[in-house]
Amino acid sequence: MPQTWSAGRFQLTLSRPLVMGIVNVTPDSFSDGGQHDDASSAIRHASALVEAGADILDIGGESTRPGSRAVDAEVEWARIGPVLLEALRWGVPISLDSYKPETMRRALDLGVDIVNDVYALRMPGAEAIVAASQAGVCLMHMQGEPGTMQLQPDYGDVVAEVRDFLLRRTAALLALGVPAARLCLDPGFGFGKSLAHNIALAQGLEALVSCGYPVLVGVSRKSMIGGTSGRPVAERLPGSLAAALACIAAGARIVRVHDVAATVDALNVWTALRG
Repeated sequence: MPQTWSAGRFQLTLSRPLVMGIVNVTPDSFSDGGQHDDASSAIRHASALVEAGADILDIGGESTRPGSRAVDAEVEWARIGPVLLEALRWGVPISLDSYKPETMRRALDLGVDIVNDVYALRMPGAEAIVAASQAGVCLMHMQGEPGTMQLQPDYGDVVAEVRDFLLRRTAALLALGVPAARLCLDPGFGFGKSLAHNIALAQGLEALVSCGYPVLVGVSRKSMIGGTSGRPVAERLPGSLAAALACIAAGARIVRVHDVAATVDALNVWTALRG
C-alpha cells in the first residue's frame, strides 16, 4: 500500500486515513445545494471544515448529482475562484472538483494541489494540463454522464470493470510522464451504479486497493446509504460513517465527506480500538 500521495505543495502521509471535506459552491448539489453558494459563506464553511479536522478541502462549483445539468466554465469559475484564492492561503491541501480543462488550468495556475475529476481526465486537453503540473490527481469511474448515469446502469462484473477502467486511465497518464506517486483512484460510488452495484463495489474494494494506488471513496449521504438504511438525506450520517469505516477497513486511504467532525471522531475511535 502506498505510504504517501504526492499532491502539489504536499506529500500527504497515508499511514492513517485522511478526511477530505466537501465544499460545494453550488445551488443544486444533492445534499447541501444552496447552503454555501456564495463565496463568503463557502469560505466560512471551508474554514469550519479545517477547524473540524479536515486534512484536504475539495472545492467544486458544479453539481454532478444524478440528473444534474452542466454549467458554463465561466459560471463555475465565478463560483469557486474567490474560494480557491482564499483557501490556498491556509496551508492545507486544496483539491479542485471539476472535469473542465479550462477550469483545471486556471485553478492549477493559482496553485491548487489536487485535481479531482469525475471524468478521470477524459475531456479533451485535461490530461496534458494536469500532466504539466505537479498536482495530485484523483481518477474516478463513472458510467455515462451525470445527467443520465442512473437511468440504466449495467455491468457484467462491476468490480472488474471499474478496476480495469481505472488502470487504463492510470496507464494513459503514466505514458505522459505523470509519476505514479501523484495518482489516486476513486471507484465512483453512485456514479452510474445501482444499489447492488455499489454494494458489490464496496465488498470488492480490496481488488482496487491491490492495484497499488491510494483509494479515495465518496459515500457520504449518498443514495446507497438511503437504500440500505431507509433514511432520507438529512438522516444519513450514521450510515455514512459506517460505510466510510467499512471502506477504510478494506484499504481506502481517503474519505470524501460532508460531516468532517463526526468522521474525524469515528476514525479516531476506530483507530484506537483497532490499534
